[in-house]
Parts: sequence; C-alpha cells; structure tokens
Amino acid sequence: MFRRAFDGPADYLDAAREMAESGRPALARLLVEEAAARTSDPVEAERILSDWLGPNRES
Repeated sequence: MFRRAFDGPADYLDAAREMAESGRPALARLLVEEAAARTSDPVEAERILSDWLGPNRES
C-alpha cells in the first residue's frame, strides 16, 4: 500500500484533486478544508475554500 506524506497545503490539494477525480467528493472536501486550515495566510485560505467549494459554501 502506498503511503503519502503530507508536508503542506499543496499536498492536501493534490490529494483532493485525486479524490474528486475518483468520485470521492466528501473526502475531497475534507482535504480542501484541511489545506485551508494549514495555510498561514487567511486570505489564501479563503481563496482555497472559495475556489474549491464556491462562494456560497456552508460554514
């Protein structure tokens, strides 16, 4: 089994893309939320959430 190392937000976003492409939207959302949480810049974190989840996402 392949084990992935998550070193930063970009790794979480890469995994989220893979999950979305493989039909696992719930897992993709969790990974996106974790990427945003691990981003030190609040503006960048908001951009990540908006890009992935849309501006009308539920909090």
